[in-house]
Amino acid sequence: MRAVLRWAHSDLRTHRGEALFLVLATAGIVVSLLLATALFGYATNPWQRVFAQTHGAHVSLHTGPSAQVRKVAGLDGVESVAGPYPTASATVVSRGARASVELRGTPARPTVGRPLLTSGVWLDPASPDGVVLESRLARALLAEPGDTLRLPGTARRLTVLGVADSAEPRYRPGEQPGLVWALPSAVPDPQGEVIGLRLSDPGDTDYVVQRAVTVLGSGVVSEVSTWQQARAEAQGDNRLLGQVLALFGLGALVAAGLAVHGAIATRIRGHLRDISVLKAIGFTPGQVVRVFLLQHIAYALLGAVAAAALTQALGSRIPGRFGDAIGVWQGLPAAAVALIAVPAGAVLFIGATTGLAAWRAGRVPPVPVPRPVGAAGGALSGVARRALGLRLPPALVLGWHKAFSRRPRSLATVARLTLPLLLIVVAMSAWTTIDRFHSSPGQVGLPAALSVRADSGLSGRETLAVLERDPQVAAAYPGAQVAALVPGQTATIALRGLGTGREPYPFALAEGDRPHGRDEAVAGQGLLDLLDARVGDWVRVTVGEQPQILHIVGRSIEPENAGRVISTSLDTLRENDPVLGPTLYQLRLRPGADPQDVAGRLTAAGKGHLDVHTVPNPADGLSPLRAVITGLIAVLALIGLIELLTVIGGTVREGERDLLALKAIGLSPRQITAVTVTATGCTVLAAVLAATAVGPPFAQWLIDAQGRSSGIGAGIARGPSSALLALFAAAAVLGGCALATLPASRAARRRLADTLSAVA
Repeated sequence: MRAVLRWAHSDLRTHRGEALFLVLATAGIVVSLLLATALFGYATNPWQRVFAQTHGAHVSLHTGPSAQVRKVAGLDGVESVAGPYPTASATVVSRGARASVELRGTPARPTVGRPLLTSGVWLDPASPDGVVLESRLARALLAEPGDTLRLPGTARRLTVLGVADSAEPRYRPGEQPGLVWALPSAVPDPQGEVIGLRLSDPGDTDYVVQRAVTVLGSGVVSEVSTWQQARAEAQGDNRLLGQVLALFGLGALVAAGLAVHGAIATRIRGHLRDISVLKAIGFTPGQVVRVFLLQHIAYALLGAVAAAALTQALGSRIPGRFGDAIGVWQGLPAAAVALIAVPAGAVLFIGATTGLAAWRAGRVPPVPVPRPVGAAGGALSGVARRALGLRLPPALVLGWHKAFSRRPRSLATVARLTLPLLLIVVAMSAWTTIDRFHSSPGQVGLPAALSVRADSGLSGRETLAVLERDPQVAAAYPGAQVAALVPGQTATIALRGLGTGREPYPFALAEGDRPHGRDEAVAGQGLLDLLDARVGDWVRVTVGEQPQILHIVGRSIEPENAGRVISTSLDTLRENDPVLGPTLYQLRLRPGADPQDVAGRLTAAGKGHLDVHTVPNPADGLSPLRAVITGLIAVLALIGLIELLTVIGGTVREGERDLLALKAIGLSPRQITAVTVTATGCTVLAAVLAATAVGPPFAQWLIDAQGRSSGIGAGIARGPSSALLALFAAAAVLGGCALATLPASRAARRRLADTLSAVA
């Protein structure tokens, strides 16, 4: 054992840099995987915890005031119900912030969907104008218990008694109204009712929804929301961040394992004589294997333990979403298991790849085999000889020949170096795609920067006049959005009418055409998946009791409502409902306009009758991904550096056998150095060319696959520019050549006696 430890210590002193890089790379990989695990837990747990504590409803049905909703309580599979409760739509203002809300008359605190108070108290009959706000709505209004809410256009005032969490769909400006619980007396003119159903088997949700709509009649059901939709919405960007981290973390782990395998294999080839000597003095094959195996497992274990300790001790102090995610995740029962399982899995994987390479060391014969002096790659190929005949510099020709003369080994080396470079290109593509959302929102389904809703105090013409008077408003598109039931009546979607025949809305299309003719529409990927439809199909949806049959002529990029949106012109919607007027306006601003400044001016110009807010950009929630990508690129660069050092070390060792021959044919030490540098540069160049050729289409496929799964749809990916890829390739090749220069120069100036001993 003492001899094994001395050999390991000697090897560590010889390869300190490689050991350090391996430890740092392992630490970065494990941190990435732990962050991914934390984000997955954070994405699911808060909603799941609230749903369990509130005894949440699996299905919520919004109906007209005349619906006999109590009939659904007796349906098979319904365990208990909440309500029915009267509801009314309203707009509230607090501290200058406005929000569309649903007032829900709740005589007593419900047992199903029971709001979880986070501050304040529940409704009190002694305060008839008291309300409780859903927590996200309260944050948007900057409201807290004791504040007063105004209802524009009326003299009513509501007092905030409390703030509560709910497992129902949360407030989203312009998409989902905020939930306000109030006493029935505070909802004097209800516009509808809502009932919540708690099911004995959540897996029967679609069946129960279909039965409930059939019993009540599709004409009275205005909206259906399920627990799956609420959970998917609550997970949001956190789950996407977790998926990105997991993908890159696993890819980096594979790259690190291959790099370690290549490093050990190259080291074994360079130390065949030393290994033979070890066996000659009594080392068994198992001991030789254990030397390499235990040494590299120790490096990996050190990096994994350091990563786990840093994540546990400092993870919750990371500012922003990652710190919150780790803080929540650390309180989960599964966190302790993951904190052990993830590092252990990484160490075991690296140990497995190490064992495969170390097994070759155990097969080295105990009698040293003399290595032939000559060209490492054998005789020159016909191409190399013709290149020399053309008087090309011999250093370049011999370097190229050395890099690719042994095809199986050369291809394996290029493949190992290509993987981290490929992942870096994918990371660059993700960064570019996020930048595209910010710099060109119109190309990714966000042509409008502001959304405006007007109350009854302004007519449609007056609203348009106010909006178009602003000098920084390029166009104002009137529109309306209604909830529609899909065929089968198992879910609701958003049916939008935007723009008119004279001024059509500039939909961002991934395929097909914009709607121009009668009954033409475009649909998001989420809706196409829900209906199992494609561009060119006709679909039938139901708005109240009125069917709407539309021809899907294009697929639009829809960041909203998980892509479950079908859009047509306002004129088409009016054909079925002539009294339908515009309820919202989408504003396209002039280049350089600040949406916040324009929103402030329009709010003031509307004199309290306009609800103006910015259109949410999905990339805003992905801002932490920039820091993630930067860290991942650093980890991948470390892995690439490990592989590059292995390539350089192997090339220099093999060059020792050619040194006498190269000097004999008259090459100077500088030319011999150039041979090794050229061989390294050619290897890196081949890997870079493979990575830049495969990386962009592979990244596009990954990003589009994620877009399809989220409902936005394919067509959002944007690869890095040609200039950036060229800069990346040049930096990799020049960096590899620069790293190879010093060891190659030292080897070229070795004494002949040292060279003879090396090849003996």
